[in-house]
Amino acid sequence: MKQSIVHIALLVREYDEAIDFYTKKLNFTLIEDSYQAEQDNRWVVVSPPGSVGTTILLARASKPEQEQFVGNQTGGRVFLFLNTDDFWRDYKEMMAQGIEFVREPKEEPYGKVAVFKDLYGNLWDLIELNEDHSISKRIKSTL
Repeated sequence: MKQSIVHIALLVREYDEAIDFYTKKLNFTLIEDSYQAEQDNRWVVVSPPGSVGTTILLARASKPEQEQFVGNQTGGRVFLFLNTDDFWRDYKEMMAQGIEFVREPKEEPYGKVAVFKDLYGNLWDLIELNEDHSISKRIKSTL
């Protein structure tokens, strides 16, 4: 059996502001933006540059009970982990784009890491895993 996670839904207030943030500030690729008439919403999918794995579905909060979780889908914990092949390049670019880092870069046994907020306040790790980290080995074996 082979399975994979295709999309992770991320609650957003508005599609266009979320697309703008992810494509212009984080340099993500807009994979799809299509209107779904039967649900009267859009199917918006973005992905980090060069990624071939899981994508992010930008899902507009459509009910009051969903709106309260925009920016806080995990109760203040780091929610998503953006792996990079060059931590310092991406960190400097994100700083230049005005991305707010809430934890400064540091070296950990598994690699370099810093925590940033997206436009709604969700916490992300920017991470460059060491070559010998188990996830790094697994990623390389699939390429």
